[in-house]
Amino acid sequence: MAIDDPVQGPRTDGSPPATPPARETAPARETAPARGTVPETAPADTKDAPAGTPASPAPVPAASSGWNALRPLVLRLHFYAGLLIAPLLLVAATSGFLYSLSYQAEKILYRHELRAPVGDRTQPLTDQIAAARAAHPEGTVTSVRLPSEEGATTQVLMATPDAEPSHSLAVFVDPYTSEVRGALDSYGSSGALPVRAWLSEFHRHLQLGDPGLYYSELAASWLWVVALGGLLLWIGRKRASKRALLVPERGTTGRRRTLSLHGSLGLWAVTGLVLLSATGLTWSKYAGANITEIKDQLGSSTPVVSATLDGATAGAGGGGHEGHEGHEGMEGMEDMPGMEGMEGMESMDVGVDLAVVAARQAGLDGPVQVTLPTEGQGYVIAQTDKQFPVRLDSVAVDPANGAVIDELRFADYPVLAKLTRIGIDAHMGLFLGVANQLALAALALALIVLIVWGYRMWWLRRPTRERRFGVGRPIPRGTWRKVPLTWLLPLGAVTAVVGWFLPMLGISLLVFLALDAALGLWARTRHTATATR
Repeated sequence: MAIDDPVQGPRTDGSPPATPPARETAPARETAPARGTVPETAPADTKDAPAGTPASPAPVPAASSGWNALRPLVLRLHFYAGLLIAPLLLVAATSGFLYSLSYQAEKILYRHELRAPVGDRTQPLTDQIAAARAAHPEGTVTSVRLPSEEGATTQVLMATPDAEPSHSLAVFVDPYTSEVRGALDSYGSSGALPVRAWLSEFHRHLQLGDPGLYYSELAASWLWVVALGGLLLWIGRKRASKRALLVPERGTTGRRRTLSLHGSLGLWAVTGLVLLSATGLTWSKYAGANITEIKDQLGSSTPVVSATLDGATAGAGGGGHEGHEGHEGMEGMEDMPGMEGMEGMESMDVGVDLAVVAARQAGLDGPVQVTLPTEGQGYVIAQTDKQFPVRLDSVAVDPANGAVIDELRFADYPVLAKLTRIGIDAHMGLFLGVANQLALAALALALIVLIVWGYRMWWLRRPTRERRFGVGRPIPRGTWRKVPLTWLLPLGAVTAVVGWFLPMLGISLLVFLALDAALGLWARTRHTATATR
């Protein structure tokens, strides 16, 4: 993932190579130096050049073709991206690793709130909601999460005056006795409790709010670039056997051993890392907005069940999309003869229990969340089982008569909306349950190890003769000039499009190029001043 391969190519002081350029493609290129030694391709008078020392203008070899021409450019990009972005990836991987384990931690830490002794029969939801209101009169009930298994508590979600965005007060009620067993902060649609909520927000924005979103989007934008770049370098590397592609080489030591471990682990993890990057970008600030816009243009945005009442009356039939007619034009008619007693009709409510019965009859089994009606809106009952096979259907129920006025089946979602939903849930460890969470933990741990091994290779490649605490040299600049124009122009066009679509990637790449150009100018000035002395 992070830093790959020893330095090859021109001397870092800008002078031509001591050997013919063809040596770059010789098999000896792949032989890594022993720890503490200088690579054979690095002349003795440049081995102690500071890290990042740019090359002075030097004769550029004729452009070669194919992978041999592209490899130095990919290697330089992989080196700098791994070096500069790896700290952000390390934070994201560490917080993601802890988050993947937080699901099981919740069950232990909040067992008293989440579980209740199994009784003979459950109490009506209206009684459970009333108990929650009595325990927390400062809150306004917005929705209720019904338990899906015996012994689980009902969660009554409340909006409170001091609640942060996307946060609710979850009051846990024993469904068999209506006893309130506690209250905790709940975050997001997944109902994350305090420990998982804190880790989720730290992973997303370092608990810094909107400014912290730049960190996570930058990390997600570069993760796939570093991963795929490392994959190309590892596959394109010459090796004695194909087995060394998949498993570390035996009998190697020092930097070569670390490189073998780094490359083989990266090969196994690359698919998962690219998927993590793609799914993470779907709800990022800037790239996420572009993705949403494209989905909208393709007609693949996530649909939402309609709970708008449009003045439907009690007894107005319809079990599907009907039932909206019957009260049009009745505003102001309360004073007309024969309309006495109609004043409270708009507030008629069959109650949450009958609304749930209507949803169950419509096929919504398993765990559901009931959103209580507001002015002009009916009940919304939605399945919340995101494990495979998912149960994410939803219906809207008219509070006046308990009729289903709209329904939305997950099977009817557009393909891109389905993939987005499944991808996000897999990223959060919900799609496959415990197996999903263990896979996320393994991926996060693999990324951490890859970063550590990458920095270790950088350290082992350092010159040690005079500057014992120096660091490894980067790939010399100017490698892009070796790429054939037929490759360079399409590559530049693709980079521009990707940089526009992923703004944090594009902006940071421009910053890297500007910084690299400034370092090159400074090095040439210093080299010229030294030569004139």
